[in-house]
Amino acid sequence: MKDRRPWVIAIDGSSSSGKSSLARLLAARLGYLYIDTGAMYRAVSLYFLEQSISVHQDDMVQDALFHIDIDLRHIEGQLHTFLNDRDVSDDIRSMEVSSIVSEVAAISKVRRKLVEQQRLIGQDGGIVMDGRDIGTVVFPDADLKIFLHCELDQRVTRRYEELLAKGRDITRLEVEENLKHRDHIDSTRLDSPLTQADDAHLVDNTQLTMDQTIETCLALIAGLE
Repeated sequence: MKDRRPWVIAIDGSSSSGKSSLARLLAARLGYLYIDTGAMYRAVSLYFLEQSISVHQDDMVQDALFHIDIDLRHIEGQLHTFLNDRDVSDDIRSMEVSSIVSEVAAISKVRRKLVEQQRLIGQDGGIVMDGRDIGTVVFPDADLKIFLHCELDQRVTRRYEELLAKGRDITRLEVEENLKHRDHIDSTRLDSPLTQADDAHLVDNTQLTMDQTIETCLALIAGLE
């Protein structure tokens, strides 16, 4: 790796498929920068909620984008999301944000702003970036593309247990309905829908532990040598 540009590794997949955990752990193993693009869209969603901006208010959305500054900072080994210099890492994981983030992410103006920022972050390589359109739109020439698949029931279980562990008052049915809703919007939106890139490696982690998923992906990375 000394004689070449560090790799760009793109990981795409549905909500709660384990993309972020996988990307974070792979980045740590490689000594790369980890970028959670979903957190960026969640930060925009939080701003819209706090400012009572509807996704249907085109002029207000356009204006809001001039007042939104998102910064991803690695602090003591953890990725923190800052919105206008305020740490919103916990706030963006609320069900309120989850309920609108797919609609916000479907807005072309929002996508253009964030995709430009994502490309700037990763232009020199040495990153593992996860999202919905990293291998198809943000970095179509990524050195390695992974499309992470996980069946809905397992994704619901993982997300439900994660929220319970954080003390959130939520039912499994609410989690299931939220993921179904997000899946539909993510896969049917006109701008950059969730889809597997033609040259992406499909990794189904429905029955895999995270350690097994990481080892599967490390084997793919080894093939880059």
